[in-house]
Amino acid sequence: MSLLQPGSLFANRFEIIRAAGAGGMGTVYRAVDRYSGDAVALKLLSTQAASPSAAAEAQRFIREAELLAELRHPGIVSYVAHGQTPDGQCFLAMEWLDGQDLAQRLARGPLPLLDALALLQRIAQGLNLAHQRGVLHRDLKPANLFLPAGDLQRVKLL
Repeated sequence: MSLLQPGSLFANRFEIIRAAGAGGMGTVYRAVDRYSGDAVALKLLSTQAASPSAAAEAQRFIREAELLAELRHPGIVSYVAHGQTPDGQCFLAMEWLDGQDLAQRLARGPLPLLDALALLQRIAQGLNLAHQRGVLHRDLKPANLFLPAGDLQRVKLL
């Protein structure tokens, strides 16, 4: 998959601003949702090949997007949209978050005890909601805990 260029339109809805990062499953872009005008994190699955493993990865990606769509909690990143383009490109759009992840924050040193407790309480509340709906977060780590504006008390599960 080639990188989308700034200014291009994806899925007739998301205007690409810039690539924001890449990982094992795909590429994340900062984009603008033309329906709402809001900034979004647009995650595109990297696999498009017609192999059985690619099909399984696409099914897992879509299932995760469907699960996120069911979860509404201030401690969980907000779902915007998901789908698959006619050419088979799977995508997930979530609220755009400015700040840093917990791994970046911890690289500067340990958290004060009261801040750590507040962070854990909010994470536990988000996980509790997910667990009540039968969702198990299988990749809970500091890099998947985002601190909007660096605020530990506003942590969001990714």
